[in-house]
Amino acid sequence: MNQLTQKIAVQYASKGVRANCVLPGLMNTPMIRGPLENAYGPGGIENMLRQREALVPMGKMGEAQDVAYAALYLASEEAKYVTGALVVVDGGLTCQFT
Repeated sequence: MNQLTQKIAVQYASKGVRANCVLPGLMNTPMIRGPLENAYGPGGIENMLRQREALVPMGKMGEAQDVAYAALYLASEEAKYVTGALVVVDGGLTCQFT
């Protein structure tokens, strides 16, 4: 997806089309809570959430709004000269592996 985004960005930049990619990390959303609520037994989901948060350098998982704000910026006039960007929204998680 990253390479496709950048290829599209280069191919269509002269036509005024911008292509960027938002890369979310570990997010605390109803999609991870709801389906997994009974999978870990009593209190298990809270333990799983604590383990995931411990992985993130910022100490907590992100929220859906964090990803939405990144997308909102990229869609805004303020990002009119941004194309081919891979915007990582993960609280520093991927920085640990570089």
